[in-house]
Amino acid sequence: MPNIKSAKKRVLVNKTKQARNKSANSALKTAIKKANVALETNAADKEAVVVAAVKKIDQAAAKGLIHKNNAARKKSALAKKLNG
Repeated sequence: MPNIKSAKKRVLVNKTKQARNKSANSALKTAIKKANVALETNAADKEAVVVAAVKKIDQAAAKGLIHKNNAARKKSALAKKLNG
């Protein structure tokens, strides 16, 4: 455990940010999985699910959770499955 006041604060701040990032990453993965399942089962609302997943991907890239090229690759894969 840190002794210096600023180091103690960093521990608390990092814990808060870690929880927020973990939640956002989990939501991102869930959205991508839902989109993939909708595409594989040819669901009626597959376009809406893919749009929601793309939005989550864009939000994650904007927050710095994933790299912009990673986001582009994920979006491209979803679009390819949707149009293919």
